Amino acid sequence: MDRAFQRTQILNNHLLQSSPSSPVQSPPLSSNACLSYSPPELSEFFAFDVKEMRRLIDWHHIELRDHLFAMISQSKLFNPRVRGGKVFVSPDYNQPMEQQREITSKRIDYLFERGVFEGWLTEKGEEIDLRRFASFEALAIFDHSLGIMLAVHFFLWGGAVQVFGTKHHHDKWLKDTETNVVKGCFAMTELGHGSNVRGVETVSTYDSNTGEFVINTPCESAQKFWIGGATNHATHAIVFSQLNINGANQGVHAFIAQIRDANGKVCPNIRTADNGRKIGLNGVDNGRIWFDNVRVPRENLLNSVADVSPDGKYLSSIKDPDQRFAAFLAPLTIGRVSIATSAVYLSKVGLTIAIRYALTRRAFSLKPHEPEVLLLDYPSHQRRLLPLLAKTYAMSFASKYLKMLYVKRTPQSYKTIHVFSSSFKATFTWNNLHILQECREACGGQGLSSENHVGQMKAEYDVQSTFEGDNNILMQQVSKALLAEYVAAKKRKKAFKGLGLEHMNKPSPAIPSQLTSSTLHSSQFQMDALCLRERDLLNRLAVEVSHYQAKGLSKEHAFNMSYQLAEDLSRAFTDRAIFQTFAEAEATLAAGSLKDVLGTLRSLYGLICLEDAAFLRYGYLSVDDGALVRREITKTCGEIRPHALALVSSFGIPDAFLSPIAFNWIDANAWASVQH
Repeated sequence: MDRAFQRTQILNNHLLQSSPSSPVQSPPLSSNACLSYSPPELSEFFAFDVKEMRRLIDWHHIELRDHLFAMISQSKLFNPRVRGGKVFVSPDYNQPMEQQREITSKRIDYLFERGVFEGWLTEKGEEIDLRRFASFEALAIFDHSLGIMLAVHFFLWGGAVQVFGTKHHHDKWLKDTETNVVKGCFAMTELGHGSNVRGVETVSTYDSNTGEFVINTPCESAQKFWIGGATNHATHAIVFSQLNINGANQGVHAFIAQIRDANGKVCPNIRTADNGRKIGLNGVDNGRIWFDNVRVPRENLLNSVADVSPDGKYLSSIKDPDQRFAAFLAPLTIGRVSIATSAVYLSKVGLTIAIRYALTRRAFSLKPHEPEVLLLDYPSHQRRLLPLLAKTYAMSFASKYLKMLYVKRTPQSYKTIHVFSSSFKATFTWNNLHILQECREACGGQGLSSENHVGQMKAEYDVQSTFEGDNNILMQQVSKALLAEYVAAKKRKKAFKGLGLEHMNKPSPAIPSQLTSSTLHSSQFQMDALCLRERDLLNRLAVEVSHYQAKGLSKEHAFNMSYQLAEDLSRAFTDRAIFQTFAEAEATLAAGSLKDVLGTLRSLYGLICLEDAAFLRYGYLSVDDGALVRREITKTCGEIRPHALALVSSFGIPDAFLSPIAFNWIDANAWASVQH
C-alpha cells in the first residue's frame, strides 16, 4: 500500500507540474487555445511574378487551359461539392464501376457538344498539335479515366488512321471520329503479348475471291486484352494482326474492323467481355475481344507502308521485314508523348496540395509554451517535398522540349522522338508515382481520404508505368539506341551527332579532387558531371556487350546480360537530357528575382541527380563528396522554402481542382459540414 501511495503521489505532482520538495504548487495544466486556420498567403511572400513563371513553364495555350478549367467547374456533370466554403470538382470514385463508366461517357459528350475537339483530327500543323496537348493536360487533371478515353479515341484510334492510313482512310474516318459518330478503340495488346507487338497471334488472311480480309483469334492467348472502350462504347477497332498472304506471313499490320452497330449491339462473329474492376481507372471500360473469322473489306487495311492488290499480291517499297515494321510503328509516338506531359501536371497537383497543407498544418513545439511548428519549417519535411518540386519544374522544361520535338516532326526525326518519348514517358511516370506517394505520406492521415485526391490519384495513375510501353522495356530501348549510335560513330570514325551525344566529341570532363559548395551549385559543373557519367557508362556498356559477343553470345543475348549497365546508362541519359532543358531555360532569362529563384531550383535538381548511387558506384564522386552533396541539398531546400507557395501557385492549378486540405481544412471538417 505504501508503494502504491508513493506512486500515486509522484503522478499527482507530475500532473500538477510540481516536485515533491517544492512548497510552491504550480497551477494545473490547462488546454491550449483551439487551432485556427490561417491562409498561407497571409504569411508567405512572393519574390517573383507567378504569372510570368506560369508562362515560362506552361508556355502555350494558357487561355485555353483556363477556359477548360472553367467549363468543368461550371457543370454539375463534374461532381461539384462544397467543403470549407469552397467548391471542388472531382469524380466520385466510390461509385460502382458501371456508373463511373457512364458518367465518363456523359462528360465526353458534354465536351463534344461544346466543340472542344474541333479540328483535332482534320486540321494539321503545330498549332493544332499544341492545342491537343494543352486540352489533354487540362482534362487529365480532372480525371484520368476521362483523359484515357479521349486518348484512346483521338491519339490511338484516330492517330492510327492518320499515320497508318492513306487519303481514302482519312476521308472516310477522321471527320466522323472528330464528331464522335465513330467511337474508336485500339486493339493491339493481347492476353499473351503486350510489349512484344511483333509476337501478336491474331491472324488476318486475304481472300482474293471476295476481296476481303478474314480476321481470326486462333487461340485464347490471342484474345485482345485491356482494350479501352471495348466493353461498352467503341463501335470500331484498329486491329493489329499477322497478315497471311497465300500462306506466307508478312508480319504485323493494322486493320479497321467494326465491332458494334450504331445502337451499341455487338456485331456478328465478334465476342467481347469485361476486364472487370481495376485498382484505378474504373471509368474506362477496358475489355477483351475475340474475332471469329470476321470479314472486312480490302480497303480496311491501313496501307501507308504496305498494301495488298485485289488479286492478292503483297506490295511494299520496303523489302526488309524489320525495316518495314520499324517504319510502320515509328510515327505512332503521340501516346507516349501525351502520357509523359500529362504526368507532369499530376505531379503539380499533388505537390500543390501537399505543400499548401504543410504551410498551414502545425505539429509539436520546439520549446514549452511556444507555438507548434509548421510542417514545412521542419528540415525533414523540406527534404521530402522540395527536391520533388525541383524535379517537377525540371520535367516541365523537358516536357516542352519533347512537345517541340513532336510538333516539328519529320520522317528523319522519328528515331529521336522515339528515344526521347520512351525515356521521358518512363521517367516522368515513375517520378509521378513517387511524388504522389511522398505527397500522400506528407499529408498524414488526411492523405488517405479520397476527397483529398493525392492517394486516390496514385491508384488512378499507377497504370502509366505499364501502358504505351512498359517503363523498363522503354528504358532498355533507350540504351539500345545509344549503344547503336556509339557503335555506328566508332565504325564510321565520325563525330557523334544527335540524341544530345555531341558532348562525347569533347574531352572528358574531370571532377575536381576537392569539391566546394560553390562548385557543386555551378550549372557548368553539374552538366559536366552528368555528361561524365553518361559517356563513361556508354563506354562501359559497349565494352561489356563486346566482351559477351566475343564469347559467342548473340548481340541480343549480350545486351540482356549487360542489363544493369544498360539501366544505369538510360537513367544517366535521361537525367542529363532533363537537366540540359532546365539549364537552357534558366540561361534565357534576364537577371532578376525570377532567374534567381529558378537558378536555385535548377541547382537543387542538379544536386539530387548527383545523389544517384551511380556516382559512388562507379567512382565519379568520393564518399566525402557524396556527404557534401547531401549537406548542400539540405541547405538548398532551406533556400527554396520561402518561395514554396509562390512556386506551386505558379503551376496555375485552379482551387477547385485541388482539395479541402489545400485550404481551410478545419472548416471543411467541422460539424457544420456534416450532412445530417
